[in-house]
Parts: sequence; C-alpha cells; structure tokens
Amino acid sequence: MCGIVGVVSSRNVRGILIEGLKRLEYRGYDSAGISLVNEGGIHVEKKQGKVKALEDALLINPIEGHLGIAHTRWATHGQPSERNAHPHISEDIALVHNGIIENFESLKKELQASGYQFTSETDSEVIVHLIASFRKQGLSLLNSVQEACKKIKGAYALVVISKTEEDTMICARHGSPLVLGLGFGENYVGSDVLALQSVTNRFVYLEEGDVACIETNSFSIFDVQQNEVSRTVSEYTF
Repeated sequence: MCGIVGVVSSRNVRGILIEGLKRLEYRGYDSAGISLVNEGGIHVEKKQGKVKALEDALLINPIEGHLGIAHTRWATHGQPSERNAHPHISEDIALVHNGIIENFESLKKELQASGYQFTSETDSEVIVHLIASFRKQGLSLLNSVQEACKKIKGAYALVVISKTEEDTMICARHGSPLVLGLGFGENYVGSDVLALQSVTNRFVYLEEGDVACIETNSFSIFDVQQNEVSRTVSEYTF
C-alpha cells in the first residue's frame, strides 16, 4: 500500500520527508523515493527496498530543498525496481501517486504520439506527462493538474511539484485518501495523519474530487467544478 509525504517550507525539508516515510512503513512497500526542488532544479533519489536504503543514499548525496515530495511504492503496474519507483519526472515536474489509473494505456498511446518517452512500466508516469502537456499550453501548475484530472479514470491521490513554482505543491484526490497538514511557515500533505504527526496536529481532509494548492503560508482547495471551497480544520491531541 503506497505512501505519500509532501512539504513546502522556508527550511530544508529532507528530514521531514524521510521521517514521514518511516511513519508510513507499516503500509508495506517495495521501494522508496524523494524529490526536492533546489536552485532551479529538481533532484531525485530512488531506491528499491527499505526507506533506510534511501536514507543512506541521501547521506552520500545530501540533496536539499525547501519544497519536496516522497513516496513508498507497492508494485502494481510494473515490477519492483528503481525505475518504477516514484517520484516520476516530466520536464520540470515531479509527481507521486497512490492508486490505479484505469485508462492509462490509451493515454500512454496519445502521449507517445505527441513525443513523450516513458522510462517506467507504471500507470503513474502517464499522469506526470499529461500534466506536462498542459503546461506546454501555457497553463499554471494548478490548472494543468485540474485539466489532467478530467482525463484520467480510476483512483488517485497525487502530489505534484515544479522547479518553476518553488513555493507551491498541487495535490488531488479521487478514491484514495489524502490529508493536508497545517504548520507555521510551512505546510504538508500526507496519505494519513500518522505521516505528519511529528510536525503538526492540525489537519484538513480533502474530499472526493478536491484539488488543493498548498504554499508555505497558505492553501486553497477547489472542488471538481473548480470552485474554491472551504474544508474543516481538525485539531488533534496526540
């Protein structure tokens, strides 16, 4: 069962992401990966096996960034391997995804016909290329994710970052849970509250069809009709 963690902050977020992945290890997984935006670039590290292998690799190659996403993968489409691990990259965009995209084969053919090359066996890579295709049309990252969600069928919880929007995470939820965590000078997203308990006790649960734009000091949520909506902030004592 896959796990997602994302953070946007004014400080280095690598440690928060790794801690979040460790808290999601109970779900079971076969690979782990992380992507950080720093100095106009997207840096990625993936490892087959446990989060410890990813953590050790980051000690050798200590990438840093104020914006990042991380993922533990349980293989569905494609065997357990580093190339099938998340995050997936397309041009200036990185994505992590939980769920199954039912129409990925037809979308993959369309994208290949447009010149996109696939490096994994996953259905998830279709989503990041689809978002990149809308970016090429001049749409913002938020609008590109919204348009991509109209085309994909199936279940998904996804988080997207771009090196050109260094203070923004976009996330979307349909048929797979996703929760926002609210901090002070930083905000988070995770598969469940357990992933974020070390950094916050304030959470917003995304509802079916929601797309959220999360920044360092604010967040906005849009429903399936792309209308901005309010969702309840829940505060817990752990």
